[in-house]
Formats: sequence, structure tokens, C-alpha cells
Amino acid sequence: MRAKPVELKLDPVDNQRLARLCGTLDENLRQIESALDVTIARRGARFTLRGEQAQQAAQALEHFYDRASGELSLDDVQLGLTELLQGKPGVAPTTEGPQLLTRRTDLHGRTPHQIEYLEKILAHDLTFGIGPAGTGKTYLAVACAVDALERDKVKRIVLVRPAVEAGERLGFLPGDLAQKVDPYLRPLYDALFDLAGFEKTGKLLERGTIELAPLAYMRGRTLNHAFIILDEAQNTTPEQMKMFLTRIGFGAKAVVNGDVTQIDLARGQKSGLIEARRILNDVRGIAFTQFGAQDVVRHPLVARIIDAYEANSPQE
Repeated sequence: MRAKPVELKLDPVDNQRLARLCGTLDENLRQIESALDVTIARRGARFTLRGEQAQQAAQALEHFYDRASGELSLDDVQLGLTELLQGKPGVAPTTEGPQLLTRRTDLHGRTPHQIEYLEKILAHDLTFGIGPAGTGKTYLAVACAVDALERDKVKRIVLVRPAVEAGERLGFLPGDLAQKVDPYLRPLYDALFDLAGFEKTGKLLERGTIELAPLAYMRGRTLNHAFIILDEAQNTTPEQMKMFLTRIGFGAKAVVNGDVTQIDLARGQKSGLIEARRILNDVRGIAFTQFGAQDVVRHPLVARIIDAYEANSPQE
């Protein structure tokens, strides 16, 4: 039996707020439709919503209309929908976990797992974040690193990635070593630029306060008073993972992130991240956060893509 349409009239009528709510060419309404699998028809301030989640979509429209007294970007709508789908629309940032010292004053956990992740990073010397792309694993870890540097809790930030992507190897890429490594570290650069600013990040990189390096550069080092992030850790071997974890020195904090469904190692090669989860799961002082499709804060379609792949993946 099909659900009855939901009728909604926004009041008081304010054409500027309505325009912000709908977005350019109704792009904000299309986002709500996509996220909640509904259809929205509008005449002025009257909306007709159809679909199983029409009532929830009506709540979303009211929520965003209240927020539309100021600018309402597509990003605001996507992030707000994430909070709505978690059942917490309009929750104040002060209740959303730790507040971090970064350029992004609005930065906070958008889902319960993101809040848990931030709290675990602050409370533990070693934290693992495991889950699909778009769940904020890398971005939030870099935010915690910038916060620790701003508060003088660490002397430097070291961002590390294994140089293995989609079957390619460094030797087959053009350019010198710096040019070969740069594409692998680009997502980390992007997060730094957003959280610390382009100029400040550049100066910190010049001074060596922030270091970005391929995993192979970690061998033989001990990193004291540093915030270390290993990204794309699913592409480490068990030996590389053990090598990385034993680099942690005094006053250091480490975060290891990865998505065990996106392993680009050679066929038959074990992932160091999967092994680490099995071996270290019950070790005191080490924290794990498992993210899922419900934590994705990208386009609403991404969460549905992840769900579809999980539903069709072979059972372990």
C-alpha cells in the first residue's frame, strides 16, 4: 500500500528564505529527494511530498527553512541531511563532541560514530578508524592533528600513506620521486589547506613542522612528540603495519585509517589493517571505531552505493 502524500505549508512566507531553501534550480530540493527517496512538488510555500519517508522529508524542509534566514549552501543541506538521518536535526555543535582549534569553526562530529571517533582520538595514543570513503576518517584525524599542534600538545604532524593505488607502482609513474609521491598525498594536502589555511600550511611544510611522506620513509625512525596519521592503511602489508606502529615514540599520538573493502594490494597479499584489527582488538590503550554507510557525509547517493555493494558482497 502506497503511503499517502504529505502536504506542507511553510509559515511565515518569506520569499528570500524560500529561494535559499530551494537553492539554484531547486538543487537543495533535489538533494532532499535523493537522500530520502521521495518526490517533492512545490507551489509557492506549499509542498507536496510523496514516498515512504515523506514525513521525514517534511521535517527536513521545515528544519532547513528555519536555517534559511542566512545563506544555505548545498554542503549545508548535505551535512544537515546526515544529521537528520541520524535522528538529530538541529542539534547544537556544542553537544556534538569535542571542539577543535582549526580554521573551520563549525567543525564537529555529524554522526554518533564521528563523535565517538573524535573522543577516542583525544583519549588514546593509538586509534584505528575503519570504514568506507566519505565518512570523515581522514579529515577528522587531520583536524585533531591541527588542534594538537595549535594547543602545543605535539611538536609536529607526520602524515603517511602507502604508495599503492589501483595496481600502480611508483616506478611506472613519470617524474622524480617528489612528483611520483605527490598524487598519493594530495587528499592529505587538501585537508590541511582547508583546516589550517593555504599560507600557514605552506610555512609549516617548509619548516618541517608538517611532514608528508610515503610509508617506506618511516623505516628506522622513532617519532617523538608527533601526531602521526597513516591513511589508506588497508594497502599496507602486515609487515609494513607492524613497522609503522613501532615508530610511535614518547609523547606521540597515532591514528590509522582505512577501508578494508578497497584493498589494492597484489592478489593473495594480506592487508596489514585487517591483521592489525584481529591482533590488536583487545589490547588496552588502543581504540577502534567502525564506520558504516550511515556515516557518509558526501552526496546522499554515495551511502546508497555503499549499501548496494555491501548487500552484494560475498559473506566472510
